Amino acid sequence: MPEQNVIVWDLETVPDLQAAARMLNMEGAPDEQVRAALGPGFPKHPLHKIACIGALVAERQPEGWQLQALGAPHIGQRTEAELIRSFIDRIGELRPQLITFNGHSFDLPVLRYRAMVNRVPGLGLQVRPYFHRYTEDALDLCDVFGSYSPGARVKLDEICKIIGLPGNPSGVDGGEVEAMVQAGRIVDVSQYCESDVLNTYRLWLIYELFRGAVTAEQLAFSEAQAADFVRSRKSDNPHLAATVGNTRDKLDDAKSPIRAVLDWFT
Repeated sequence: MPEQNVIVWDLETVPDLQAAARMLNMEGAPDEQVRAALGPGFPKHPLHKIACIGALVAERQPEGWQLQALGAPHIGQRTEAELIRSFIDRIGELRPQLITFNGHSFDLPVLRYRAMVNRVPGLGLQVRPYFHRYTEDALDLCDVFGSYSPGARVKLDEICKIIGLPGNPSGVDGGEVEAMVQAGRIVDVSQYCESDVLNTYRLWLIYELFRGAVTAEQLAFSEAQAADFVRSRKSDNPHLAATVGNTRDKLDDAKSPIRAVLDWFT
């Protein structure tokens, strides 16, 4: 049966220095010492505290896919535990296919680890086999595009630009998130995360055309509707305007029937 709902999502994270101090037997040490002890490399997955969760909900229509909600709630608004709980609950309500870029290697394991760190039940993640490698309940575009070969992997920014999508906002990438959060720029992180999610959605739509799941006309409808959604509802995010800047067609905006999900994004 064709999917009726998808959630395209992405995490932005910072090191959890309290957890790192426990792991390193450095409890009570200043944060600066703990961060230095972690080193400059990529922290272990359980040490990635979730700073924001970007997510996009889309629903299948006869004309194509219709973007229903887009947002990136962050730790300036809610605690990490509240972010995780709300997101997992929405997944449980919709039972959607989950779409990520590099989600199997990063986002999904981090979400599971951080739910456990925060003692958040993950019942919403049990409604489908999201953690099963050999299903597409959780589709990782990075894995699929590279045929599950590490040597064929490319970055989201790279493949977007190659295909003709905007890629990362100028001067911003995931490696800067920790410094941005420390500088009090969590809103900027959230807006950057939204642009990543929208780029992933547009990339997925092109993949749907490739595999014959949508027609060229349905792709055009989906792209135009997403652009109209951004112009009418997300005009406060300058990165999103660039993301849909090359989509010229406009269609009438539609009201979302998924009220419980929309509440999460407001």
